[in-house]
Amino acid sequence: MLEILFVLGFFFMLMLTGISLLGMVAALIVAFGLMMLSGFFVIVIKMLPWLILAVAAVWIYRTFIRPDEPKYRRRRLP
Repeated sequence: MLEILFVLGFFFMLMLTGISLLGMVAALIVAFGLMMLSGFFVIVIKMLPWLILAVAAVWIYRTFIRPDEPKYRRRRLP
């Protein structure tokens, strides 16, 4: 799916600028930016269930498993 967006963006940019060296460089820069941003977005969506699972695990741990009292007390300074 993302490869199709890359190709369409590349040809769209070439049609706007004309086929020249400057146009090809501009098309490559735009295509690189599009693919980089879409890749970041896909990684965030892919990692979201694991982040939610980690938050739920910490919440369950803190709710049901209480840490013991500290074995030392802080001394009050005069």
